[in-house]
Amino acid sequence: MTNETENRIPLADLLVFHQLTRSLTSSFDLDTILRTILEHMERTIEADLWTLLMLDEATQELYYAIAAGGEQEALRGVRVKVGEGVAGWVAEHGESLIVPESEVDPRLSTPGAGNRLRVRSVIAMPIRGRKGTHGVIEVFNPRADRLSDYTIAFLHILADHAAIAIENARDVSRIQQLSITDDCTGLYNARHLYDVLGHELERCSQLHLPVSLAFLDLDCFKLVNDAHGHLVGSELLSHTGRRLQQLCGPNDRCFRYGGDEFVVLMPETGADVAQGRCSNLLSALMETQFPIRPGLKLKVSASVGLASAPADGISVHSIIGTADARMYVAKSNGRGHVRHS
Repeated sequence: MTNETENRIPLADLLVFHQLTRSLTSSFDLDTILRTILEHMERTIEADLWTLLMLDEATQELYYAIAAGGEQEALRGVRVKVGEGVAGWVAEHGESLIVPESEVDPRLSTPGAGNRLRVRSVIAMPIRGRKGTHGVIEVFNPRADRLSDYTIAFLHILADHAAIAIENARDVSRIQQLSITDDCTGLYNARHLYDVLGHELERCSQLHLPVSLAFLDLDCFKLVNDAHGHLVGSELLSHTGRRLQQLCGPNDRCFRYGGDEFVVLMPETGADVAQGRCSNLLSALMETQFPIRPGLKLKVSASVGLASAPADGISVHSIIGTADARMYVAKSNGRGHVRHS
């Protein structure tokens, strides 16, 4: 009975673990989770610098997502290649690395946080979950007299819980993204249009700026489905959506409204500028040949209705309704042009 009691985890430690788990699972916002991880690192171990690096899977580089010790801004934009330095080694091997003060390790002199201060020692642990390594926790110059097996064990627990929380946050983010994305074209869907347009109308109204919206309907698209089948029609819609996205301005947003209808939202853009931009966009779209399969290239034509706030209204329904009505006027008057009044 005595040994059993002695081997029990102290209540204070259990409360710390409970608080850690609760704080990391109480939010699906990635930035909030990263800040929570850093806060627990600071509470657990005294050091000169605490950092958390995340892995950019596309470039296979680590970037400093968050840092304490007054280095957040200095480390913004710094990248560390996988395999390079302490953090890169940990990310590559998926193992923890502890370099005590008594050792000289060449990995300490690589680009990154290690160049911002004189590094005497470092603790680095991978944030590794069921889907692989997501990042690295780094603690520079931890106080040797405060280090213990308990501290190292807690950092391991923190890294494990962090990996779970990060994966959960990313899963939720993917689900949310799917809910606002059109499957066929990859563009935002009508549901997201209503949310974004409402936000932009409110924002630009407060700043006394215009907002313009173009409603595009592909002309005679049913003939494509009748002549080539719905699979070809869907592929042409997908090509059209990608081309529209390419032709949009850097601040514009493109949506698939439904069927063969698309919307281009142009924040901080007045009617005259929007008219010219849409005319150029439509011309470029209609000149594009889309390769569907060997021996088959198709073009599209579209009728466009244009509305601008505040001149044509200040509500979501008035702007979309006006642009939609003008699109039908363009369609009934020869098709293939932009109607703005």
